[in-house]
Amino acid sequence: MMVDSRYAPIESHGVIGDLHTVALVSTDGTIDWCCLPHFDSPSLFASILDAEKGGHFRIGPTFEARHKQMYFPDTNVLLTRFLSEAGVGEIVDFMPVEEDGREAAHFHEIYRLVKVVRGEVEFRLECVPAFDYGRRPHRVSVESQGALFTSDRDAIALHAPMPVEAAGAGVAATFTLRAGESATFVLKQVERGAAGEVLLPSRSGEAAFEATVAFWRGWLRRSQYRGRWREMVDRSALTLKLLTSQPTGAIVAAPTTSLPEELGGVRNWDYRFTWIRDASFTLYAFLRLGFTGEAERFIEWIRQRAAETETGALQIMYGIDGRSRLDEIALTHLEGYRGSAPVRIGNAAHTQLQLDIYGELMDAVYLYDKYGSPISYDFWVHLVQSLDYVCDHWREKDEGIWEVRGGRQHFVYSKLMCWVALNRGLRLARKRGLPGNHQRWFAAHDEIFREIMVRGWDAERRSFVQHYGSTALDASNLIMPLVKFVSPTDPRILSTIDRTTELLVRDSLVHRYQLDDAGAEDGVAGTEGTFSMCTFWYVEALARAGRLADARFTFEKMLGYANHLGLYAEELGITGEALGNFPQAFTHLALISAAFNLDRALGER
Repeated sequence: MMVDSRYAPIESHGVIGDLHTVALVSTDGTIDWCCLPHFDSPSLFASILDAEKGGHFRIGPTFEARHKQMYFPDTNVLLTRFLSEAGVGEIVDFMPVEEDGREAAHFHEIYRLVKVVRGEVEFRLECVPAFDYGRRPHRVSVESQGALFTSDRDAIALHAPMPVEAAGAGVAATFTLRAGESATFVLKQVERGAAGEVLLPSRSGEAAFEATVAFWRGWLRRSQYRGRWREMVDRSALTLKLLTSQPTGAIVAAPTTSLPEELGGVRNWDYRFTWIRDASFTLYAFLRLGFTGEAERFIEWIRQRAAETETGALQIMYGIDGRSRLDEIALTHLEGYRGSAPVRIGNAAHTQLQLDIYGELMDAVYLYDKYGSPISYDFWVHLVQSLDYVCDHWREKDEGIWEVRGGRQHFVYSKLMCWVALNRGLRLARKRGLPGNHQRWFAAHDEIFREIMVRGWDAERRSFVQHYGSTALDASNLIMPLVKFVSPTDPRILSTIDRTTELLVRDSLVHRYQLDDAGAEDGVAGTEGTFSMCTFWYVEALARAGRLADARFTFEKMLGYANHLGLYAEELGITGEALGNFPQAFTHLALISAAFNLDRALGER
């Protein structure tokens, strides 16, 4: 597929945010994705999904220059640099964080501090919003200190320290700065009908910068990780915090929608929601690093979801505010990233049956009760309902962890996590003396174990398989020793690792399953890249199996596939390009877990 130069590569972006939403900033100084006021709100800038209709906010030199990006150390404050013979210019991008969680619209601000450190640089500013994914027209009002953009629902203000002029649906300006000179631009959401005074920023650029840097450094200082790869672990922790909703404590799987898993393909999904599945991995990562406050907020979000059901049945995902309807819609007026259509908002998978979520839920609760705070009796009552639900339904087929759209199967991973749910429930009940249907749970617990060992095991291939009746491998089975289903040195898991290495690993990168005639079918056309999360699972399985040299080499190699800022999308393509939504929380969660356990194993050796 021919490269479309109108679109920056996915991996050429940094991300900034204020714990309500984020913005993606490419190395050329363009904000090409931002939803306001929340992660899952309609987009304001979405040129990453349609270069012509999506909207963008660019500040960059008017001439060719080399681009560099970095974060201010231990923060989510982004520095984009432009280097040329004529001069060196910089943009500092960030969103101030209001620690009290205030929701007022005018607190959602994007600061862009432009300065020149050497020579002279002529900059071009273009701010072209496109409300509601480009579906809602707006009016442009040029003011003495910037511009107001108003649709029939929303309004934003751009503060500019020099005159701007109307340019189509946006505004533009050309300005020159010399060494030592600077200019501060502020974009913020305001109330419709607001007067020109809203163009004034809430504070000076320097004051906002210092407060934002202090917030992020103060937060990261609480991390207890002191092992190898601290820089990458810290960056992953900062990314996870950035993807956490301050009002609710929920964490989005990724802050973007429809970035493709295959260029030109149809595997384009909306990830701006919270999956129950993320619970165990999120809590594990935060608790391992010492962030008990974040774990507590997330467990409260889970408790609220559990309290909403009378049967113990949960959806696989919810909106960050807990809403259950996430209707999937195709935005046919957008061409998609480099022609990868359809662009989707919402996610039809929210109606699927995925029995594995109860394992992740109970593992999260067990870990929090152990390393955080004891859970309440009222919460336990709701969990008992979910454990009974597992006993009633574990024998059913489901769509599985990968949310297949080709029909339900008896997925081994789903059965495994049903076992985890009952195992953690029994452990927690014994530890705390909590009441429940212990005998029934224990009987189902043992039955699931035996069935996996018989029906989920291929004696000829000597590996666990994706689903009953299949010979296909699935990288999710690498989780088995991580959740203590089998010993990490059990011959069955060792041979499964060998078969995974043989059939799913390409140059140290891991595909999630076989899409071939071995029995794997997900019901979606096209192919995909390697799954970064699965590669980190593979590292951890190798480490726990004692294969430390292989584990370390694979881990170090995988770190080399991060982008220039240490960020990962969901997948990697054949040339190492990022594919899928970006940045992906699950990948950074898996990185933290792999780094923690590999570092511990190397230390023990």
